[in-house]
Amino acid sequence: MKTRAKVLAVLLAGTMIASSLTACGNKPSDPAPTDTAQTTPPSESSGDSDETSTQAPEEENVDLSAMSYDEASSYIYEQNLGEFYSIYQEAKQEVDNLSKRYAMMAVAEAKLLESGVLNPQTSQGGAYAMTRLAPYTKSSVMWGSDEYRFHNAVVTKDLIKASDYSAMKEKWAELRGTGTYEEWVKSYLQEQGYDLKDSYSYHNYGSDPTTWDVLSTSQTVDIYALVNTYDGLLEYDMENVQQPALATGYEVSDDGLTYTFHIREGVEWVDSQGRKVADVKADDFVAGLQHMMDAAGGLEYLIEGVIVNASEYISGEVTDFSQVGVKAVDDYTLEYTLETPTPFFTTMLGYSVFAPLSRDYYTSQGGKFGMMDYDSSATDYTYGKSPDNIAYCGPFLVTNYTSKNVIVFTANEKYWNKDNVNIHSMSWPYQDQSDATKMYNDIKNSVLDSTALNTSEVESAKADGMFDEYSYISDTTSSTFSLYYNLYRTAYANSNDETKVVSVLTDEEKELANAALGNANFRLAVSFSMDKAARQAQRVGEDLKYIRLRNTYTPGNFVTLEEDVTIDINGTATTFAAGTNYGEIVQAQLDADGIPIKAYDKTANDGIGSSDGYDGWYNPDNAVTFLNKAIEELAAQGYTIDENNPVRLELPYTSSIEWCTNQANALKQSVEKALGGKVILVLADGADSNEWYYTGYYTDYGYEANYNITDVSGWGADFGDPSTYLDTFLPDYAGYVTKSLGIF
Repeated sequence: MKTRAKVLAVLLAGTMIASSLTACGNKPSDPAPTDTAQTTPPSESSGDSDETSTQAPEEENVDLSAMSYDEASSYIYEQNLGEFYSIYQEAKQEVDNLSKRYAMMAVAEAKLLESGVLNPQTSQGGAYAMTRLAPYTKSSVMWGSDEYRFHNAVVTKDLIKASDYSAMKEKWAELRGTGTYEEWVKSYLQEQGYDLKDSYSYHNYGSDPTTWDVLSTSQTVDIYALVNTYDGLLEYDMENVQQPALATGYEVSDDGLTYTFHIREGVEWVDSQGRKVADVKADDFVAGLQHMMDAAGGLEYLIEGVIVNASEYISGEVTDFSQVGVKAVDDYTLEYTLETPTPFFTTMLGYSVFAPLSRDYYTSQGGKFGMMDYDSSATDYTYGKSPDNIAYCGPFLVTNYTSKNVIVFTANEKYWNKDNVNIHSMSWPYQDQSDATKMYNDIKNSVLDSTALNTSEVESAKADGMFDEYSYISDTTSSTFSLYYNLYRTAYANSNDETKVVSVLTDEEKELANAALGNANFRLAVSFSMDKAARQAQRVGEDLKYIRLRNTYTPGNFVTLEEDVTIDINGTATTFAAGTNYGEIVQAQLDADGIPIKAYDKTANDGIGSSDGYDGWYNPDNAVTFLNKAIEELAAQGYTIDENNPVRLELPYTSSIEWCTNQANALKQSVEKALGGKVILVLADGADSNEWYYTGYYTDYGYEANYNITDVSGWGADFGDPSTYLDTFLPDYAGYVTKSLGIF
């Protein structure tokens, strides 16, 4: 498949890596949203193939420097993730039986974990926290962007006591789906003596938005803010029930391929001053989808293979957008045509890729439609450059934005549903986390309305006598933060500034690190040597260090089989009963392959079962066993690894954040102790969070990845199907996370 990256791909000729990239078995924070390359100068890739390579070269030892970057990426991908890809593609074809689809995807995930290319570390949440925000008064659904919408939040003037917080959570579980929780929670709080307020001060603004165009970005820091400026077709309410928003209803054709939405009449687009610029119409969703694909902000893959001709438009094979499966039948009737029946399609509508766009306002800001005409760098292109350069149809307008200082949201007086909004203003003060107790002091002094507590803040709260009465343990989320291994490192300084976070490795050390990380046994050895709980204790304390640990990429309880399913597990027909969680099937395949990862524990979560809340990877004995296998395999390729010639792996962090520094050092201590000094973690300091982010989080391509190991980013669900996670590891620039492996 042709991609935009074919134009940008570079020939990265550097150290010759002679490696068979041997796999093992039957064949591997949350950070904020959170050199001169050892190569010849960039040149265009010579690869013109429309297909990702599925055949690895026959040579046992391969000189990657003799290949184009695309060719090397495809070779490395096939050697390390080929089995995952093959099984996963078969699973994606299963659309008639969702339970079988989930089971097959779980098998594919097991193969992903076995490859050792990542080590799932944590989710978000699972920390001590204090709040004025009543629990579950915004959506807590595990996918999409609706969890970041605050207009219906219920907020108190005083901190909520832990006992009241617990009582409300319990009642939510009882009332969920009845449509009565909001009314009940307001009454309960007032009965308990709380006064409600119509403002909210957010705690999680720690990085400036990179754009104000929600359709041109894949970064959570942007979507956090922008989702409050528009409405989607459907939105999940605080009971996690999908409700009409800009669509009043919809129908699905008998063949499951056509979705027809009826657009709400009388909704207006306004500018940042609240002045009307247009009416919201069906065409706004057509314009939005085209602009999203033109901008290629990194999430366009979500609709590839879903909407008719979306893939072909993105690849350039189709240039006439009218051939894409979205059209405005009339001003208030919108129609999507799908490639195949997609039972989870409506769960995708909560994500930004389906946001509307005022066509006239966009063109008035210099915007153009069409892959060849779109140019955000044009001198007359101003759309999304600031909050004053977008149109709004949601509950809030951005009325003040000062970089690294504050974002202020004010109620949109022309919002179609303004009479049912609880929050009329929001203030997001910037938090760089350089002051270890600032956020606790801010919530105590009513500057913030909610915050998690780090270890220093827990001690401060205890000293103030507030901890026991007001602290609670926050829920974990669908976001998974992992460590990723760079299989083909070619960048040794930040791509945006070659004087920042510069590698200290020698040429010989670079070559050895690349060769070692090309070996799956080596990667698994490093993963098994990581004491995730000790690392996490540096942020949340000893007593909570297991709560947010995660052991799979897709949360183990993300989906559940709706019916009995029989699938093949290593040649044996295996039946999983209705009610089986996704993680149980992942575990069954790992066990069958003899890979000692506990991805799912049936006894976790008070016997409900979970992939969270324990460390299913850390095992020094397993680490040594797999390291010895890797040392033997690498010796056959001419590489020596021992205490006198260790593999040195660079892990970026930032010294400007105390817990980040402590986590990096905890990880270093754990790895080096478990592996007997044969692997050394070299901590590469970014002086501030931006330098750290630019080692990996802000990069666009694998050849910009400035690390051997990174922990700088995570992934959360975009819709209610495991493919929302697994698609991120697709090849040929289609998978968003694959670049974290140094390829594509």
